[in-house]
Amino acid sequence: MDSHSSTSITASPKDIRVLYITLGCAKNEVDTDRMRSLLGHAGFGEAEGVGDADIALINTCSFLASATSESIETTLELAEEATEEGVRGLPIVMCGCVPSRYGDDLPEQLPEVAAFVKADDEDSIVSVVSQVLGIDVASGTAPLDAGALRTIEGASAYVKISEGCDRFCAFCAIPYIRGRYHSRSAEEILSEVRMLAEGGVREFVLIGQDTGIWGHDFKEKKSLAWLLRQVAEAVRPYHGWIRVLYLQPEGMTDELIETIRDVDEVLPYIDIPIQHCCESVLKRMGRSGSEEELRMLFARLRREIPGMVLRTTGMAGFPGETDDEAEELLDFIKEEEFDYTSVFAYSPEEGTRAAEMADQVPDDIKMERTQRLVDLAEQMGFSATAKHIGEVVDVIVDGIEEGEGGPELIGHAWFQAPDSDGAVHIESGEAAVGDIVRVRLVDSFCYELVGELVGD
Repeated sequence: MDSHSSTSITASPKDIRVLYITLGCAKNEVDTDRMRSLLGHAGFGEAEGVGDADIALINTCSFLASATSESIETTLELAEEATEEGVRGLPIVMCGCVPSRYGDDLPEQLPEVAAFVKADDEDSIVSVVSQVLGIDVASGTAPLDAGALRTIEGASAYVKISEGCDRFCAFCAIPYIRGRYHSRSAEEILSEVRMLAEGGVREFVLIGQDTGIWGHDFKEKKSLAWLLRQVAEAVRPYHGWIRVLYLQPEGMTDELIETIRDVDEVLPYIDIPIQHCCESVLKRMGRSGSEEELRMLFARLRREIPGMVLRTTGMAGFPGETDDEAEELLDFIKEEEFDYTSVFAYSPEEGTRAAEMADQVPDDIKMERTQRLVDLAEQMGFSATAKHIGEVVDVIVDGIEEGEGGPELIGHAWFQAPDSDGAVHIESGEAAVGDIVRVRLVDSFCYELVGELVGD
């Protein structure tokens, strides 16, 4: 933690309201929730907006240059809004990836921020906030069980199973921001899962920078497949779903494929970010594999896990990518008919090897290639969504919105990752957020589906 300013408040934690702002990926959402829980157990309240906040906590993203810019712009906008709202001296604490990546330079560049907390120091958030506000928090507070470090509400929750990354792909700054790969212990993960299940969570989305290699760094090595079976046992009494994101191709072992196929609680939803299919591009990226190997993998997955849903990620415009290589990626994605495809334009990130490479693809060509991939991804994704029309599926209710004809239930089915793959809209019927309801899918639009409740 790096703090360079503080304000003096004569108050106890129960008088202090914290405003939480999260930018970036689901892993950041988990980190914010952990800090919220720590502060909540220490007695701090939560603000609804700038107007009733005593301190603001911004959890930042720095995966891409654009994400870094957004994080800084959001911080400056918050400082300006606090001034406009008449909130005198609202302290801002910046957490996460931006302080981890640029921490030494930030105090001078962002005097609007009262303290900077790196990602690996976020468990000290209670002492940081107390120091910034100039208050004392009782030091005798009992340490929290790992499973209690969540405040999640609703039926779906992200569960982080690892931190950092050892891959050092040429385009990625994550290992420099988050450090080397380390698996979270099974005991901590299972404790958190049980706590979430008891609190009403029914879908557990396991995330990490490289989930497939979980457990390889333990003295007594474990595997992701083993962990999935343990989590399945924990959630089985609650009829829970388990979803795994961010699997690398090398992580798809025989044991893992069998577990996804044979364990009912593990959804046959497989997320494998390939980035590219051309061996030459993958080699320049610092990744392994080839088009032939990827085709063999996906053919095997479809053969051994019938009816599965497949998500991937493609990158356009990596340095040195030729027109032919860009066309190969487009053809590969079209022929593999992925259900969901995320597309990114290559971004030269400070400190990465790719940023120093020759043959950077001009922006106009990069954007044209990106748009072609996006157009294809949408075409395939809309078609894949429509194929579910006529099915009767379980849907987790995520929210209730007021529609033209009254309240509308918004949820998602097993083949839709929360916050990523569209939703199911149920225009009539009664249910509460967190309920799992039986729904007949009757129509689709883009990535969205329309459903009707099915009676018992």
